Amino acid sequence: MTDGPTLFTIGYERASQGDLLATLKARGVGVLLDVRDLPLSRRAGFSKRPLSAGLEEVGIGYVHLKGLGTPKEGRVAAHQGDMDRFWSIVEEKMQTPEAEHDLSRAAALAQERPACLLCFEASPHVCHRRRVAELLHDRFGFTVEHLSATDPSF
Repeated sequence: MTDGPTLFTIGYERASQGDLLATLKARGVGVLLDVRDLPLSRRAGFSKRPLSAGLEEVGIGYVHLKGLGTPKEGRVAAHQGDMDRFWSIVEEKMQTPEAEHDLSRAAALAQERPACLLCFEASPHVCHRRRVAELLHDRFGFTVEHLSATDPSF
């Protein structure tokens, strides 16, 4: 199977909003797909409204896909370092009708213009966005590329 368009992923841990926006612009991202369950952050510029406004200023769209977010119990498991439980909860969530709906929606948006999945963790290896990206690759043929807003050599 020939891979389709590139789908990016990025985490904003340790990044400023400016770093994130510059990274997305440099890669030609047209829409940011926020896959957090709750698009809130203690970090300045990363809650839904200020993030959406910052993206709009640089010509990047914003879509929140709640159906692809990790439920609270998954976030708690990850925070406690129980990664087996975390990944189990992520898998359960990906089987829900809400996740199926938003996965299809993500694919449609990413077919229209270059898209990037956003969550908190800098490393995709400990973030559920990796699983979302894998599903988009497996089902819709996207090529996945993980970006870093703080390390250009990532």
